[in-house]
Amino acid sequence: QGQLVESGGGLVQPGGSLRLSCTASGDTFKISTMSWHRQAPGKERELVAYITSGLSTYYDTSVKGRFNISRDDAESTMYLQMNSLKPEDTAIYYCRQITAGSYNTCWGQGIQVTVAS
Repeated sequence: QGQLVESGGGLVQPGGSLRLSCTASGDTFKISTMSWHRQAPGKERELVAYITSGLSTYYDTSVKGRFNISRDDAESTMYLQMNSLKPEDTAIYYCRQITAGSYNTCWGQGIQVTVAS
């Protein structure tokens, strides 16, 4: 069904910025809703943001105003621009793809984001 590959994570100081990327290998990216999720140690995985094929977006209240989700259908890539990062943003971030007309979903392997001095 294809694969998702995340990149762009790493260590950043509080107040800094990072840009995550998620690239899909399948041929259904343009008709898919794409989303970012995160999971901190000892916590449940939570939805961070999503973007539909029609460019509708949603953000969790904890990141609204600081994060921006976008997509480039020509490159089959979704992005998450993270600004004003806080220590509580530290987590493994996962990319997810849900294709229209399908019950199948695809997850990336996850990428570490650490916000610390």
